[in-house]
Amino acid sequence: MKLTEEKYIMRCIELAKNGLGTTYPNPLVGSVIVYNDEIIGEGWHRKSGEAHAEVNAINSVKDKSLLSKSTIYVSLEPCSHFGKTPPCCDLIIANKIPNVVIGTIDPFAKVSGNGIKKLIEVGKNVTVGILEDECNNLNKRFFTFHTKKRPYIILKWAESSDGFIAPISKEKQEPVWITNTFSRQLVHKWRGEEQGILVGTQTVIDDNPKLDTRNWSGNNPTRIILDRSGKISDHYNVKDKKTKTIVITEKENLQSTENLIYENCIFDIRLVFSMCDILFKHNIQSVIIEGGRQTIQTFIDANIWDEARIFKGQKSLDEGVKSPVIAYKNFEKQAIHDDELIKIFNHD
Repeated sequence: MKLTEEKYIMRCIELAKNGLGTTYPNPLVGSVIVYNDEIIGEGWHRKSGEAHAEVNAINSVKDKSLLSKSTIYVSLEPCSHFGKTPPCCDLIIANKIPNVVIGTIDPFAKVSGNGIKKLIEVGKNVTVGILEDECNNLNKRFFTFHTKKRPYIILKWAESSDGFIAPISKEKQEPVWITNTFSRQLVHKWRGEEQGILVGTQTVIDDNPKLDTRNWSGNNPTRIILDRSGKISDHYNVKDKKTKTIVITEKENLQSTENLIYENCIFDIRLVFSMCDILFKHNIQSVIIEGGRQTIQTFIDANIWDEARIFKGQKSLDEGVKSPVIAYKNFEKQAIHDDELIKIFNHD
């Protein structure tokens, strides 16, 4: 029986991944409905404010009379509260679905076990904890945000074959690309999956980046810019107001607008923690830290990060800005054409 349950929860996880980048601030959730070991309905949560996975799965069932003899599988505990949509528990109860199999418990305070309790109280046969680790990993952003009160933090950089992330001077030079076009496109895909992207002042001044997803189909992340003394003028792309941008600065009395928000912060030893508090306040569940070296190293030194994604290119620079220093443990490697991508996970 457990192998059957795992098979269908794995399908829930596959479905849920379709919502990566579009469900914030909600979690990723997939659901399937099974009758006589055959899937008769499935769905996933597509966008915040729209129907949840269980609703889409139930709506997709053609013969609703089968629901009273079926099992609904869901990767995350069904909600039991009224948010932008009604509780999924009530819909399961109303459709007389007798069996409910749940991957993992929702850490969100308004749910957190209440959905399971509600279903058990009305006599449903509830199973919890199927592929729990995989379901938790699916929502690592959502879980980190609600349990650690900070975003899920991904460090990302590209380094040359000899360990530099940039040449010494970029004045009047064309951009120096360390990685190939496939790796650069992958970065744009990642941007569409995360809720925020953060860079320091020097990166903006040197590169004038847009920090968008122009090479991939996806939502642009919220831009987070560190600008301690207000060096970044309105002429830079990050201040074009096309995408929500948060500027973290010590400079006071700067006027915020709807898409350009200034947040004051002391740039001291607690900077990383202060930044996390600001991002938590803005409900940003995940952020890619794209540099430069000093910004990335600050997060590494504070041990406030969850993942590092490091591209190693074939190009040699001979001299330049050294790459951040990080311990290579809990890591995996893959080839992106002639580049190497190393992912390091900050857990025991």
